[in-house]
Amino acid sequence: MAPLLQARGLRKEYGSVQALAGADFEIEAGEVVGLIGDNGAGKSTLVRALSGSETPDEGEILFDGRPVRLNSPADAQALGIETVFQDLALAPHLNPVQNMYLGREIMRGGLLGKLGFMDTGRMRSGSRKAFDDLGATVRNLDGPVGSMSGGQRQGIAVARAAAWASKVIFLDEPTAALGVVQTRNVLELIRRVSAAGIGVVFISHSMPHVMEVCDRVQVMRRGRRVATLQASETTMEELVGTMTGALQGGTS
Repeated sequence: MAPLLQARGLRKEYGSVQALAGADFEIEAGEVVGLIGDNGAGKSTLVRALSGSETPDEGEILFDGRPVRLNSPADAQALGIETVFQDLALAPHLNPVQNMYLGREIMRGGLLGKLGFMDTGRMRSGSRKAFDDLGATVRNLDGPVGSMSGGQRQGIAVARAAAWASKVIFLDEPTAALGVVQTRNVLELIRRVSAAGIGVVFISHSMPHVMEVCDRVQVMRRGRRVATLQASETTMEELVGTMTGALQGGTS
């Protein structure tokens, strides 16, 4: 059976810098895959390619075994792929509800909807449910997100992606700005999302978190995958050693 999402031999150069040097990747439905590597290993570029934000110079991307072209994030979203980048990609001047439904606004029924009036009540209740499900401490739904704490903004971005993803969700350092309780909520969310059959790609420098929630760990170094390890059969020492090149990893 073909993986849900797969990359084969992706290459991407920015001038003289080779960000991806024949990178491979795959994830199954309902699987949590850790994607780790040192700074500059190519993780973020790979995620951007698989989420439609970057077009690789070479290689192919397959979805449900079929080649696809992801020319924009909208192409990926149409397939049910959502992403939380490190910069969160929130509109700072909009409130949490507006960010939650940005580009997916619910219009009112009848003539009012045709005239451009949005159903703010439904969007507000949907946002509150998404934030509560995550345990995000977003108390003010009316203020601009640019005035909120890093933890609140992180919670909004993660809740938005989890609410809209139907196939794959990429989480790029989703716990970086969070406290202990919110971090625990994100890890629990990852478990709930994967239990619903959605593939979760967890990019993190926190090896304990990777070990805790991931089924497999794919290690990148110098723009390519150098190892795939079963989380239940490896150690943090092996992950770090493979990531830095001190150990030669294997594929399982």
